[in-house]
Amino acid sequence: MSQEHESVDLVGDDAVEYFAKAVLIAALTAGLAQVSIQLPGSLPPFSLQPFGAFFAGLLLGPVWGGLALAVYLLAGIAGAPVFSSGNAGLGYVLVGQGTGGFLVGFLVGAVVAGGIVHRGVTPRPLDEVGVPIQVAGLLAALVAIYAVGVPWMSSVLGLELGRAASIMAPYVPFDLLKLAIAVGIVQGGYLVRE
Repeated sequence: MSQEHESVDLVGDDAVEYFAKAVLIAALTAGLAQVSIQLPGSLPPFSLQPFGAFFAGLLLGPVWGGLALAVYLLAGIAGAPVFSSGNAGLGYVLVGQGTGGFLVGFLVGAVVAGGIVHRGVTPRPLDEVGVPIQVAGLLAALVAIYAVGVPWMSSVLGLELGRAASIMAPYVPFDLLKLAIAVGIVQGGYLVRE
């Protein structure tokens, strides 16, 4: 008495692939966060975390890229030492060194970059997206990261908004360099063809 049953896919192959990539980007972001340099005084540490947001938006689009950074944030809030210098917990995000807004900004930035680069919620092949659009998407992501992070820092540390912005201003050139490197990596290791 043999019965044959038809297989039913509850989740499509694309969803499984994008979810796996989102988890890998979350893990990559956690690893990059450990590459942090404490700067003199009370400045926030310099880290490679923005690469996670950049790669999430570029490679996965707004939905899956946002999920990647949400997984990263939730892991850190749950206590996994995934934030810069091995920090973790809800308290670190809410208060910490005043940098929790940048962590939330990474999620917002990934969604913004993904929306601009992929022009919709479904990721499309990056060979169909020109470098100028990728750069524009990551510039918008960087603006979003700072738009969330600087006011958050201002509020948590009790600083005037202008003072918080001036504290973060030296980081902008380095973040622009990270942006260029991210696009270069995605494009095969170079930005300009001669």
